[in-house]
Amino acid sequence: MEEKILKGTISFVNFEKKFATIEYEAGTKKKSVTFKTNPEATGKKAQFFRPGDTVSFQLKLTDRGDKQTAYNVKFLHNTQISLLVQKAAIENRFSGYLKKVDDKYYVKEWNSYIFFPIQLSPWEVPPVETAENEAITFRFINPEKPNSLVAELFSHNYLPEYKKAVQHYKNEIAIDTVVSRVLPHGIYLNLFGEQMQAKLPYDAAKDSNVKPGDIIPVLITHLTNTRVVVKRCS
Repeated sequence: MEEKILKGTISFVNFEKKFATIEYEAGTKKKSVTFKTNPEATGKKAQFFRPGDTVSFQLKLTDRGDKQTAYNVKFLHNTQISLLVQKAAIENRFSGYLKKVDDKYYVKEWNSYIFFPIQLSPWEVPPVETAENEAITFRFINPEKPNSLVAELFSHNYLPEYKKAVQHYKNEIAIDTVVSRVLPHGIYLNLFGEQMQAKLPYDAAKDSNVKPGDIIPVLITHLTNTRVVVKRCS
């Protein structure tokens, strides 16, 4: 096993087969090595790698022992992404093409050709497959974290349940929710049906008789397109 920490640049990523190639220099020679990009293969938290990423890594033999592979690959920086982040600070609006890989959606930025994962709301209809390779507009929702940039589309097709939740939140209207599950750490509620859920903390002194199917009136205290927080009506 080679314990030395090396530095290189990712030159190719196969998103379908989940591997990437790193180009690096060893002395006066230019070399390349591949590594698996799926977190299941490493047992570590997922990192979305892209061409142009400068990374640090180590080398070891593959399980077959016939060639080397990179491991402990860590993102350092990406010059193109740094430029996009600078632009986002001025105007966070970009154009790109919709891509779908393994049931996950990505956008390929128009000028840099860099892929970014798209964050979809749990309460919106995903882009249809016929829209793949169509031009779309998007923004970065976490430009302060360039090593984990995520895109959000400007256009959304929200479910009716979410639209109802928005109106009830804005107008502070109570909702008669239906208990779906009762667990020691919380009571799970269905809002306007089973497409949208919220959770209340479980109070052992007060909730021992609560069961699925019960009705609990609540008010929405916080709502975004990814999170909903409720409280019991007093």
